[in-house]
Amino acid sequence: MSPAPRRPGAPRPTTGPLAARRDAGRDIRPGARSRPGPDDLRRTFEAVPARTSGEGEPFAESWWGRAWVAALESLSMDGPRLARGRDYADGGHVAAITVTPGHVVAYVHGSRPRPYRAELRPRTFTDPDWDTLLDAVAARPGHLAALLAKEMPHSLAETATAAGMTLLPAPGDLDPACTCPDRGRPCKHVAALSYQMALLLDADPFVLLLLRGRGERELLEELGRRNAAHSARERPPAPDTPSVPAEEALAGRFLPPLPAPFPVDPHPGRPPAYPVLPGARDPLALDQLATDAAARAHALLTTGHDPLAGLTTWQDAVRLAAAGPTAGLTATTRALYRELASATGRNTTDLARAVAAWRQGEAEGLAVLETPWDPPAGPFDRARPALAAAGFPRFQPWRNHLTHPGGALQLRFGRDGRWYGYESDPGQDEWWPRAAPDHDPVGALLELTGG
Repeated sequence: MSPAPRRPGAPRPTTGPLAARRDAGRDIRPGARSRPGPDDLRRTFEAVPARTSGEGEPFAESWWGRAWVAALESLSMDGPRLARGRDYADGGHVAAITVTPGHVVAYVHGSRPRPYRAELRPRTFTDPDWDTLLDAVAARPGHLAALLAKEMPHSLAETATAAGMTLLPAPGDLDPACTCPDRGRPCKHVAALSYQMALLLDADPFVLLLLRGRGERELLEELGRRNAAHSARERPPAPDTPSVPAEEALAGRFLPPLPAPFPVDPHPGRPPAYPVLPGARDPLALDQLATDAAARAHALLTTGHDPLAGLTTWQDAVRLAAAGPTAGLTATTRALYRELASATGRNTTDLARAVAAWRQGEAEGLAVLETPWDPPAGPFDRARPALAAAGFPRFQPWRNHLTHPGGALQLRFGRDGRWYGYESDPGQDEWWPRAAPDHDPVGALLELTGG
């Protein structure tokens, strides 16, 4: 049977294949993702996928989260209904939760296709209540530090209670409501929402303060102002000391010379040995990267100049790959090639060809491989007659390339005035750098052919 179509505006399901695909790779900690509204008084938390909580295990971890659960469970003596609500929360039946002052709302999927709208409506604080609570927090820096660390100190809740305010919900304070036909108070859908709210409070106690009427940004700004005013009242007055101009205060003052810098080691240090761990980076590749970084740091320390600072990301990746073994590709070299190619958006064949060019002429050799250009008249125009005089057939020119009519040999003229040899299989346009470059085109071609 195909699933019923989702009506426009209804919340998306939190279980099943569609939910699994949507949640793949997502941080699923309660409260890990919320979308604050523009006025800081509306926060929407994404649905939490199904989880498993052991029988008898507290649903929340923090003491304030457990106090929320206790307030929920005090609403009803119907243990089976609360247990069903906890199972709904564990099973991922609660969709996105929206929290505003004095109001929590979410759709909860029950046994029917259409989800039910579950709500909680705790009492908000009055402005005098907030003045009392904020003054108490500002007077004790530990309270503010705890809130910034996403902790709710016991003493803050006790301060609120002593002032006649209930920061944590008391029995009967949650005022539940639901669109389901169950007249239980609370029904299992509201119970599921309440259990899920305990997880949100575990992650961020500011959600509890938002329920009481104030958003996090507004609270922190107001606490900053009150804390500064409180500190100013407690700070003793500064002594009446006459000021002295800076030039007079420093006149005739002896400043000792700076100590001599530590001597620089003659050679770069060796990196530590990296262990082989399942799923970790290849330790030999890490050793190569660390050794290269140490050599660059040593050069910068001794000369004040980093010769590699002007390289692009691609050039630096090619340089690192070219520093490996030249005789065959070992397993470590292959792993390094895959890492560098993936990081630069290339494939390993592109990287291998670029490495061959780098070994020919470093950055200039790589430029000859990748960037055709139009050389001026002179050395390039004299190359064809020189090749003909040496008995070679007439090469075909294209920009800075001279290609053998057989299609297997090619010379490329670099901006450094040298000729770079290339080879390809006949009839294929797959040119690979070969042999050392030479200022003489005939010499470069002989080096290429082994003549």
